[in-house]
Amino acid sequence: MVRRKKSEASLVNKTSLRVRFSEVDSMQIVWHGEYVRYFEDGREAFGREFAGLGYMDIYASGYTAPIVELHLQYRKPLKVNDTAVVETRYIATEAAKVCFEYTIRSATDGEVVAEGSSTQVFLDSRGELQLLAPEFYRKWKERWEVK
Repeated sequence: MVRRKKSEASLVNKTSLRVRFSEVDSMQIVWHGEYVRYFEDGREAFGREFAGLGYMDIYASGYTAPIVELHLQYRKPLKVNDTAVVETRYIATEAAKVCFEYTIRSATDGEVVAEGSSTQVFLDSRGELQLLAPEFYRKWKERWEVK
């Protein structure tokens, strides 16, 4: 796994979740694939807090932003009715991509239950990869004072 140095000055969103019965497996712990969904919950909350980078904002600007890289490391299982906090950190980059780092912590004791990162690229309405940051993304970065 490629480890990125945690950004010192980045935008951060924290959102809470409660584990539902439908998210656990036969071992009565959260099924491993749900953590990817929790990362997405974090990205969606981030987009609501830092307006202009939500999925519908990207789409309205004529682009999509598929995930091309995802890393996830499990530390401790969550169980039904556990509450957790998903911390989503925007990692500034000059490239035409969106990078996030995630930390999921138990809301009860603050212990890290999972960590990870994701990278998204921009595709235009024809599905072509954008090598330069779209104008809406450059304006978003200016608005929120990030690189």
